[in-house]
Amino acid sequence: MGEVKYLLDTHAALWWLFDDPRLPARARALITERRNEMLISAASAWEIATKHRLGKLECAGELVKDMPGWFRQARFTELPVTVAHAVQAGSWTQPHRDPFDRMLAAQSMLEAVPLISRDKALAAFGVALVWD
Repeated sequence: MGEVKYLLDTHAALWWLFDDPRLPARARALITERRNEMLISAASAWEIATKHRLGKLECAGELVKDMPGWFRQARFTELPVTVAHAVQAGSWTQPHRDPFDRMLAAQSMLEAVPLISRDKALAAFGVALVWD
C-alpha cells in the first residue's frame, strides 16, 4: 500500500508530541506508520502559539520556541494556509465558531485528506474524521 496523507488536528499533534495517553491507539498507529504523511497546518502553529500566550497551554513553552524543529523531528509536513483555504473556512454556514477548527476542516476538504481529530462537530463540514 502506498503513502496516505492525514491532517492532524491541533490536539492530536500536541498529544503525539507530548506522548499524552488521551491519543487513541488508532491515531497513534497512523502517526507511527512511516508510510503515512502527517500534515500539520500553519493554523495549528498559530493556535498553539496563541493559546500558550494566553496561558491556556503552559506546557508548550519549549514547543513554541522551536515549532518547526519539533515538527521536523516528529516527521510532520507543514501545510500552509492558502487563500482558497481561507475563503472556504470563512464561507461555510455551519455554526462551528472556532476559526482554527474551521480552517482545519477547510484544509482537510480542499486537500482531500482525512482529519485526525476527536472533534465530531467537524463532521458537519463533510470532512473525513479519523480517531478511534
